Amino acid sequence: MQDRPRATLTSTVLGCPDPRALGRFYAELLGWPMGTDDPEWVTLRPGGPGLSFQLEADHVPPAWPQGPGDQQVQAHLDVLVDDLEAAGAFARSLGATLAEFQPQEHVRVHLDPAGHPFCLYVED
Repeated sequence: MQDRPRATLTSTVLGCPDPRALGRFYAELLGWPMGTDDPEWVTLRPGGPGLSFQLEADHVPPAWPQGPGDQQVQAHLDVLVDDLEAAGAFARSLGATLAEFQPQEHVRVHLDPAGHPFCLYVED
């Protein structure tokens, strides 16, 4: 059996129409420093795996919840918070919108400025 080569996850990448704007949104939301800051590629590196934002000129935001024929959600971010209402208000002050459909009591689904869903949640 061949030895497994080293592999390290460094980032989750979100496609969007404006990487700098979405990078600033998540940098503020999470309190993470920006690394690369280019028009087509932005990174946030908190000291471990981070987030990156890639230009997709033809980006189509996913639908939440998904209906027949809608662009499906392929991934979303879960963000642990200590105060659900305060964190939601802060996210909305940065440009997020509260999703109409909320599937769980201790989770608030929001949409970032590019339309990606993300969940703010508190531990039970």
